[in-house]
Amino acid sequence: MLGPVKEPRATVPTAQQHAVDALRRRIASGAVRPGQRINQEEIAAQVGLSVAPVREALRVLAEEGQLTYRPRRGYVVTELRYEDLSEIYELRRILEERAARHALPLLDGAALRRIGEAARACAEAAEAGDVAAELAANRAFHFAVLETPGQPHVLRLIRLLWDSTEVYRAMYYNDPAERAASVDAHDRIIDAVRAGDADRLVRELDAHRQRALDVLRALLAPPGG
Repeated sequence: MLGPVKEPRATVPTAQQHAVDALRRRIASGAVRPGQRINQEEIAAQVGLSVAPVREALRVLAEEGQLTYRPRRGYVVTELRYEDLSEIYELRRILEERAARHALPLLDGAALRRIGEAARACAEAAEAGDVAAELAANRAFHFAVLETPGQPHVLRLIRLLWDSTEVYRAMYYNDPAERAASVDAHDRIIDAVRAGDADRLVRELDAHRQRALDVLRALLAPPGG
């Protein structure tokens, strides 16, 4: 545990958490796309739950920014402009630099093993073209680098920013070249961690994040724009 602060998701009922997880997987895999309406009854039938926990799960994801509630239409997958993504990534840059500089001196042998295992899982998923698995492994990798005691509030905010853009990372990982580039970036991040070089670690994290943002800018550009 990193401290007394806990995320709301950790205390929700099991059925609701199951619904949250199921919706996350659909968003991450691209089964539902930005702007698409979420049908509560359809999701409930697919995951074998009543509508009530699904409805609560939709509210959880709306609070995170992954879904947006629209009157007379219901919940839709949030659509972000490039300007929104750029703002979110800039906030991540500031917070993740702080987290990385705090974490680096505290990363012990066990932490390095977790980082290496997550990097291998990410590489295997990239090779297999399993976007959902790569998203999960990528998240595990980054938080294995950043997640150390003494900064629960910073980490809570970083998680919220990650959650709000998960569907866009899925779009990024749909490109095999970018999946391979991400694996290479992780190797450079690990090298910086092993060297204990905080400035280098921050540079590698910044470069990794910026490449994803540049790719997403191209993907989100209007046709002919």
